Order: sequence, then structure tokens, then C-alpha cells
Amino acid sequence: MQRVLVSSLVAATPRWLPLADSILRRRRPRCSPLPMLLFDRRTLSKPRKVSRGISMASRKATKQGEYCDEGMLSHILWWKEKMERCRKPSSIQLTQRLVYSNILGLDTALRNGSLKDGTLNMEILQFKSKFPREVLLCRVGDFYEAIGFDACILVEHAGLNPFGGLRSDSIPKAGCPVVNLRQTLDDLTRCGYSVCIVEEIQGPAQARTRKGRFISGHAHPGSPYVFGLAEVDHDVEFPDPMPVVGISHSAKGYCLISVLETMKTYSAEEGLTEEAVVTKLRICRYHHLYLHSSLRNDSSGTSRWGEFGEGGLLWGECRGKSFEWFDGSPIEELLCKVREIYGLDEKTVFRNVTVSLEGRPQPLYLGTATQIGVIPTEGIPSLLKMVLPSNCGGLPSMYIRDLLLNPPSFDVAAAVQEACRLMGSITCSIPEFTCISAAKLVKLLESKEVNHIEFCRIKNVLDEIMLMSRNAELSAILNKLLVPASVATGLKVEADMLMNECSLISQRIAEVISLGVENDQAITSFEHIPKEFFNDMESSWKGRVKRIHAEEEFANVDRAAEALSTAVIEDFMPIISRVKSVMSSNGSPKGEICYAKDHEAVWFKGKRFTPNVWANTPGERQIKQLKPAIDSKGRKVGEEWFTTVKVENALNRYHETCDSAKNKVLELLRGLSSELQDKINILVFCSTVLIVAKALFGHVSEARRRGWMIPTISPLSKDCIVEESSSEMELVGLFPYWLDVNQGNAILNDVHMHSLFVLTGPNGGGKSSMLRSVCAAALLGICGLMVPSSSAVIPHFDSIMLHMKAYDSPADGKSSFQIEMSEIRALVSRATARSLVLIDEICRGTETAKGTCIAGSIIERLDTVGCLGIISTHLHGIFDLPLSLSNTEFKAMGTEVIDGCVNPTWRLMDGICRESLAFQTARGEGMPDLIIRRAEELYLTMTANNKQATSMVHNEPSNVSSSVNGLVEKPDSLRNRQEILPGAFEPRRREVESAVTMICKKKLVDLYNKRSIIELVDVVCVAVGAREQPPPSTVGRSSIYVIIRSDSKLYVGQTDDLVGRLHAHRLKEGMQDATILYIVVPGKSVACQLETLLINQLPLKGFKLINKADGKHRNFGISRISEEAIASH
Repeated sequence: MQRVLVSSLVAATPRWLPLADSILRRRRPRCSPLPMLLFDRRTLSKPRKVSRGISMASRKATKQGEYCDEGMLSHILWWKEKMERCRKPSSIQLTQRLVYSNILGLDTALRNGSLKDGTLNMEILQFKSKFPREVLLCRVGDFYEAIGFDACILVEHAGLNPFGGLRSDSIPKAGCPVVNLRQTLDDLTRCGYSVCIVEEIQGPAQARTRKGRFISGHAHPGSPYVFGLAEVDHDVEFPDPMPVVGISHSAKGYCLISVLETMKTYSAEEGLTEEAVVTKLRICRYHHLYLHSSLRNDSSGTSRWGEFGEGGLLWGECRGKSFEWFDGSPIEELLCKVREIYGLDEKTVFRNVTVSLEGRPQPLYLGTATQIGVIPTEGIPSLLKMVLPSNCGGLPSMYIRDLLLNPPSFDVAAAVQEACRLMGSITCSIPEFTCISAAKLVKLLESKEVNHIEFCRIKNVLDEIMLMSRNAELSAILNKLLVPASVATGLKVEADMLMNECSLISQRIAEVISLGVENDQAITSFEHIPKEFFNDMESSWKGRVKRIHAEEEFANVDRAAEALSTAVIEDFMPIISRVKSVMSSNGSPKGEICYAKDHEAVWFKGKRFTPNVWANTPGERQIKQLKPAIDSKGRKVGEEWFTTVKVENALNRYHETCDSAKNKVLELLRGLSSELQDKINILVFCSTVLIVAKALFGHVSEARRRGWMIPTISPLSKDCIVEESSSEMELVGLFPYWLDVNQGNAILNDVHMHSLFVLTGPNGGGKSSMLRSVCAAALLGICGLMVPSSSAVIPHFDSIMLHMKAYDSPADGKSSFQIEMSEIRALVSRATARSLVLIDEICRGTETAKGTCIAGSIIERLDTVGCLGIISTHLHGIFDLPLSLSNTEFKAMGTEVIDGCVNPTWRLMDGICRESLAFQTARGEGMPDLIIRRAEELYLTMTANNKQATSMVHNEPSNVSSSVNGLVEKPDSLRNRQEILPGAFEPRRREVESAVTMICKKKLVDLYNKRSIIELVDVVCVAVGAREQPPPSTVGRSSIYVIIRSDSKLYVGQTDDLVGRLHAHRLKEGMQDATILYIVVPGKSVACQLETLLINQLPLKGFKLINKADGKHRNFGISRISEEAIASH
């Protein structure tokens, strides 16, 4: 291969020699995987002998040199690196047929390798030159083909086989069928490649002429290929966008620049620590990574970038990844790189959406994020999974994750918290919250590829925003959601402007798009033509836009379909009638009108229907008119397929009108996309509002179910001087975030933190759980979310830092103690009086005496800083050191003696616990008794020889209430929805609501008179319409519900989990758009009785029930409710 490269490049382009030589000299010290010699120096001094002197080979090489210039050399080298990484035998064999004299890698000496003008290869080369680092797929008939480098990539990463097998005399060539394009693109982008797709211009072409081609689009990691999506009849799923990331360093710290080509936005987060940058890299899937030259000589933090890269966290994170260096102004140069990667115009503008770090807490450190499960970590309970219900994934989950990793400013946190508070108290039903990715919206609208389904979803987003604005309870929530949505999008939109724009856009979409309620677009149907034919021809464009906008085209289709039906009846039906009436000894004739799906045609299909003797009988004239059916290429389809001139003309006319109608529909869809391009910012903002709303509603529902409460968050002074700061945190009834307090398996602790805690306790006593619980509660609080405690007052910390156990890193040559010191150094150096610092088992990885002294010095330093925090330790020698402490308290995880054994209580208390329960823990984990007994003997010997004997301190655990206050407060009053649900079933809903309310009121009065319930409650019947759900205030409360189906039949039920029960019902066929009425009642027993009563009495009032049999069960819902049970609701 190298010989081919030498002969072609050296002979062809002597002017490349100085450039190539300088490139090779620069790349040698990096020990690049590329071949050291791109040009063999022996060739320079002694030219290689070629047959016929300088002749054919030299002239051929010279010709190849015309296909490449100096600007392509770096791209060819880039592709050579990719080729050398191929591992599959088939792709390796293909790479052996490549040359590196052109950007395609084609050897013109091989079969089908010509690069002459007018060839397909030359056309592909011209397209490839525009995007030299993208895999190019060119449409050729029913396939997308790739040649040269691109073919090798398809075989290696997309699992495709090379065209023509592995024959060595032809160029590398591979491809995929048109129907498999999406899968192939997914395979390539998943491996980090960008793909350029070239399409053919559809339609008839003149004989001996090549079809015209054009670049129809690109597929990048996180940015899919969208060409033609306006025609599809299904929802389009998009992956998460993947940014181009650049990292630089300055006096302020590290800067992470993130550019989203899809959104045309960028953000530059300055002043980050190395840990924060690594955290962001861990959670971000990026397309390209660039490192600025300012990192090469950086000696700050734990990283030391030399010429080859060496040092700490950031180097360790990047060294195994593919990255490139860049110089100059970090932001401007990175934007230039992005324009080059995506082939954008130099004038393309990117919007700055950077959120200032001023007034915001520091982003979460890597150790903190992993140790509380914000970043998934094996063996660590995931905080993210506890914050949201299991069915609330996707975009809402991503929003909560980003919120936790990048805590907001106090104003934003306060707005989020107030929204959560309002969400927990509303009584009206809530929208379904349609969530659309902002990147998806922008990509489809800019490409004009929004289909009718996406337009309907966009309209749902707008309608749900307007629904919230018209409802008094939801409107208050909407106003609060504007604040976090503004931060997330970098857009500021006033409420009045938002409503006006939503109304205008929704109205415009409704004017153009068919919403499924029209009855003037039914698929054509005629008796003698198969229904499948018309369905295939018309379903791809009918029902998408309103007929009024394409009336002429629709009418032409109707007339053409009728003419086709007439032609079929006149030319085929007499033959069919004759076939049915004729019997023959040679076998009955066969004939029918059939749909030839592959040819999109209606033809006559028959055997043995030609008469032996022509006698002018019925049908003979039509038989004489028959001719063999031919396909689009003029070839005979088969021996059994026939048509007539009249039918064929009518069929062609019908196809023409369908094509015209389809083109008109696509024109209207793309025209609407073009109109809405000016409204992209509004649509992105609306979608983000609903994503935030769905995330917070889901959080409030799950948090109430788990027994979490809304804390009080207090701002901290911007001054970091200890005397002027007012740091104080109160967590009453705190429990681990991964436990459910309602199940009674959680120990509650009160944490009154006014200073730094030094925490001791036995193994398994709950020290690590306490640190994780405090960290999670503080983080949730400063983000405005609910916390796992019965009440809490949380300062708005400027940073929350948690360090748990460290592990060694052999690859970096660092021990576990080195890693621990590195991480604790970052915590101590960044800590202020407004910080929360949590360190578990400090200095556990080194010799005890010196480790104790280092730990004591760190505690002194944090005490001087005046931060809040907890330092847990087993180094009891700390208490014997002459430490100078003024802001530190000693706390312990309590123990108690039961039957002579010391057991942990898992309760926080004052004092010092010197008992580690090491022997008991080892025995519990299966350590042999022989070893344990010998260890106890050695321990007694050691303690006896210790002149300063220590004694274990036992303190009685403080009296902590094991119960929390009721989490569900009964609202002062319940109100009906203020907005009447639209729809044809509105009168029926009112009748059902009136009947249900009357029956329930009468029964509750009867129960009150019999003293079965202690107070008479109001009966408020709340309606939940289609694409709506009950509010979080129903969580944990008993209720009865009535489902009104589309056929007017009713279903009556009762539940303590209304949200979950209705979700289960709506998964059933035909129940998605059903209206639900529900009434909150005092206790499950009352709910059972009312359910039975409604099932028995509603049929007497003329309503049809589908679960009437439930009311006949013996003892169904007749248990007497206790006053204690009622009081709990």
C-alpha cells in the first residue's frame, strides 16, 4: 500500500514535498499511529524504475494528482488513521486496495476506478470534496452506494457486505438498500461519523443521460437525517443533540465551551474547577472534543499538560478519547471549527445562551454527583430515580438531572419551589404536557420537514399553554415556570406575549392542518377495484391538510378515480362475467381484477379465458382489446397479467392526479414550516415550559408519595466573611432518600447544623448514609425541590461538596491516598463560609498517626473557614490533638447494649463514639471465628499496654419522634374546573356529574347521621378530560371515579392511587380520550360503599354500566369506617 502511495504522490505532485516533509517532522514526536513515511526518501534520491521509462504509470500518477490539492492532505491523513483502525477481515482486505492520492482513496488502475469527467466516480469526488471528513452515500437506483474510504467504513461499522465480494481487481464498494438507510445512518452516527447523503432527482430521464443528483442533507451524531420526513405518516423520534465541546484554561479557571449546531447556540462556562469540567464531560455525549493550547502548560489543579499530555483528572478523562488541539480565541476559533465541520456559511450566527455563574452555586463535582447517584454509579442509590416517578423519563428526567448537576440561583430556585408548592395544592385536572425536544423543533422547521403529526403535537403544546393560562390555579403555576424556562433556553418571554403568540400560531396550524374531525377526505372506494389499491395511493397524502387548500387537486383525484372505475367496469367486467359462465373440460377459465402492488396498478389477471372459436359472444370484444401488462421499464410483467389502452390511460391519469395532490399537500406542509420559522424561539420556549412543568408535577407526585416535604430555603450573604454570614441548616425528621418513610423502614433524624460536625460511630452505624442524606437534602433544597424530611430550613449554599471513599488509579500511577488527598485538596481550597463540605472517613488510606494529624489539620482549616459540614472518621486520636476549634461540634451515631451486645441505633446524637463494632461486623460478614477470637486477644493485649487507656462513650439516643406530621393537608375548599371541557359528550358529562354528585351527597349525609363519619364533607366532582391527568393533591387519598367512554357507557371504581389507576385504564384500547369524573372521599371504606351504591343506582337512572356485576358481590364495600381512619384523611 505504501508503494502505491509513494509512486502516486511523489510522481504526481513534486510541489507537495516541502509541505509533506514539514508535516511529517511535526508529527514524528507524537508517536502517531500513522506511517512514519508518507514519501519514501529513497525515492527522492533514486527514482523508482518504471517500465517504458517515465511513460504510462508516471502519466497515470500525474493524472491522479489533479484530483487532490494541498488542502486535502490533512483530510487524507485523517482517513488513513481511520483505515488503520479497521479490525474486520473483510474491511482490512478492502483497505489494501486503497491509495492515498485522492479524498476517495480510489485506485484508478482498478476496475470501476475511473475518475474521468462524466463518470459517477468523478461526480462523487466533487461531492466528497465539499465535505471531506464525512462518509458519503450516493443514491443509485434502489441503493445508497459508497466507494473507497466510505465503503470500508460501511463494512466495518454498519455490518454491510462489500459489493462484488472481496475480488481484488475492483475498487472497494458497499451500500445499503433504500429501505435500510435509517438503520445504516444510526450505525454510523453511533460510531461518531458524520454522513453526507446524495439523492437522485426523481422523474423520467432522457436515454443515455445520467440522473441529476444533489446533496439532500447530513446525519451527525445527535442530529439525524430529516430529508423526506414531511411525507411520513408517523411520529419522528430524535436523539439527544450532541454538541461540539472545547476546553480552555485562564486565570479564572477552566472554561467549557459547548456549541449546538442544531440550535445555533453556544455557551461558555468560565471559572470551573477541574472536577466540574470532568463531571460535565462524563454526562455529556459530544460530537467532537477540542482542547485549547492553553492547557498544554497548565499547572493549576491536578493537571499538568505537557507536549504529550500528562497529569491528573482532565488528562485522565481525555487521554482515551479522540480530541484535537486548537489555538487562538477559544470561542471564535471553536465556532469556526463548527462551521467547518457542518459545512455552514461563514456568516452563520450562533446565539450565546451562557448562564452567568454569578449568584449561582458551583456545578456539582464528579465525586458528589456519583456518590448520590445523580450520575448513575453501580452500588449507589440513584437520587434521580427517587425524585421522579418511574414513568417520567426522557426530557423531564434530563431537565431534573441538569438542574441537580447545575444548581440554579436563589431566584430561580425560589420560583421552582413556589411552583412545586402550588402544584401540591391544586384541585383541578392538569394537561398531559406534550414534550417536544427543542433540537427536534428547530431541525424540522429549518429543514421544512415537519409532517402533519408533528404539527398536531406542536398545536397540542400551544393549546396546553393556553389551557394553563385560562385556569386560575394553573395560571399561577405557569407564571412561576417562566423563570426556569427562561434560564434553560436563554430566552426571556413575557406572559402576555407568550399567550398572544400561542394563540396566533395554534390558530394558523388549525387553519391548514387536518385535525382528524373532517369527513371530506375519506379514501376512495369503488366496488370492482380492490380497496387496498386506493388506500396505498391516497393514504400518504389524505388527512394531512384541510381540503379547502387543495380543493382542485382533490377534485381531480376524485374524477380520475371515477374514470378508472368506469374503464375497469367497461373493459374487464364483461370478461369476468364470461369467465364465471364458461366451463371447459380442459379446466375452468380463471379471471379476476387484481391489484399489482409492486407496480401500483389495477390489472386483469387470468388463465385460459380466450375462446377456441370466436362467435361474437358477450365478452369477446373486450378480450380482443386486452394486451400484456408492462412495468415502468417497458418489460412484460407476466403471462397472466393483462390490461387495455383505456384502463392504462385512466390508471396513468389517476397516478398523475395523486402525484399532483401529494405535491400540493407537501407544498402546504413545507409552506407552513416556512411560516413558523420566525416563531422558532416561541415554540422552543413553550416546549421547554411544558418539559419543566411535567418534570415538576412528576416530582411533586412522587415526593408526596414518598413522604417528602417542601423546605424553606434562605439566601446567604454574598460576603464570605464568617462574622457576616448566617449559615444555618435545620433538617427535622431527615431520612435516607432511597427509603420510603411510608413503609416504616426509615430511621428519622433531626440535624441542627450551625457549624462543622466531626462525626464518629461504629461500622454500619449510618455515618455514610447520614452524609449522603444530608447532601441529597441540601442539593434538592437549593434546587427548589422537595426533600426527604418532615421539615427543613436550608441555606442557599454556594457549593455542595461530598467526598466518599477513594480508590487507587494504577493507570495514573496514583494510590488511593493520593487520589483522596487530591480530591480533598479541591474541596478545602474551594470551601467558603457559604459552603457545605461532607467528607466520609477522612485520611483512611495511610498510616494512622500521620493520617490523624493531617485530618486534624484539615478540620482546623474548615473550622477557620466557617463552613457547614460533616467530617466522619474512625481516627479517634483526633480528639487527643491540641486542635484550635471554635466552630466545630462532635456528633456520633448512637449505640445501645442489648443482651451484652453493642448494636447501632442509626440515630444522630451529641458526643463521641469510640466503638467501631469491627469484630461484630467481621463476624457478620462470615469471617472465621478462629480469626476473630485471635483478633480479640491481640486487641486486649494492645489496649492493656496502652498507657492512655481510652473508654468508649455511650450516650442515650435522643428522643426523636418516629412519626411525621400528615403530609397531605386538607384544602380549605375544593373548586370545580372553571373551564368547560369541549366535545360532543359535554351534555352527557353534565348528566353523569349531576347524578353522581346527588347519590354521593345523599349517602354521605346518611353516614354522618349514623355517626359513621365524624364530619360532613363537601362533595366536589372534578372532571379530567382527554390528555389530562389528576393533580398531585389526590396522591394518597381515597376517591371514587367514573369513566365516561366514547360509547356513553360508564365504568365506576374506587382507588387510593388515582393517577396510577387512570394511567392503567388509558392504556386500554378506546380509553385514551375518555373523560373521567372523580370525587375525593374520607377513607377507603367510604369509597367502597359509594362505589357499590353508584354501581347499583346509576343503571336505575338510565345509565349503562360495563361493571354492573361488581355491585352484586356479597359484603362489597359495607365495612364500617373507624373514626381514627377518618381523622387521618
